[in-house]
Amino acid sequence: MNIARHIALIDELCFRPFPAEHGPSDVGFGGPGHHVAVLETGDGPDADPARWAVTADQFEKGRDAVYEVLASRWGDVDPWNLRTVLLRTEREEIPEPWARLSALADVAWLWEVQGTGRWVAVAVARRDPSDAVRLLAVVTETAPP
Repeated sequence: MNIARHIALIDELCFRPFPAEHGPSDVGFGGPGHHVAVLETGDGPDADPARWAVTADQFEKGRDAVYEVLASRWGDVDPWNLRTVLLRTEREEIPEPWARLSALADVAWLWEVQGTGRWVAVAVARRDPSDAVRLLAVVTETAPP
């Protein structure tokens, strides 16, 4: 896991124009007003469940290492509970990328990046054991719900 490379990509995405349409990108996927970068991809659906769990734990440590760097820059924040956002999708319209992120991850570190008009979130997509574990970074102009 290359934390310096992850931070450099997050920094770049804070200033990169957003795509006009939803779809894949060179770093993951995106759409109007947001980028979702796949920083690391781990074991997929055919992985041994124990190995999948170990990978998920390693990615959470990576997420927390990214947090340490970004918190030194943008301030300490409390973990953001995406499970409550997921529950809200049942009764209200949650904007992207937050609806999709809440379907993928349980918790994220989240900052408003002063002077850019953008928000940054870092999370581990591990909600679905039939999918690959991924370390994600979200950069968006849409405030969290």
